[in-house]
Amino acid sequence: MSVTVLLEMQVKPDAVGEMKSILKKMLPDTRAFDGCQSIDIYGNTEDSGNLVFYERWESRKHHESYMAWRREAGAMDQTAAMLVGTPSLRYFERIDV
Repeated sequence: MSVTVLLEMQVKPDAVGEMKSILKKMLPDTRAFDGCQSIDIYGNTEDSGNLVFYERWESRKHHESYMAWRREAGAMDQTAAMLVGTPSLRYFERIDV
C-alpha cells in the first residue's frame, strides 16, 4: 500500500531563495527515485519560509531508502544550516472510511 509523507520545515528568512533553488535542482532526482509516485511542495501564504512537502511513495521503505541516499549524498548537511529547528516528518496511510 502506498504511503503519504508530510515533511514540514521552517527555512530561515534569508535562506528561502537559496532553498528554493536547491530544491529545483534536487526534485528531478527525487521524482525519478525508485518508489516515488509524486512530490509537491507548498509554501505557507503567511510565512514564505514554512514549506510542506506532500509526497506519495510506494512504501515507507522506499521513502526511507531515499532519505538514506540523500543523507549519504550530503543533501541533509547542505540544507540543515538553512533551517530553523528540526523538520517534522510523518507517514500516513489512506484509511477506508
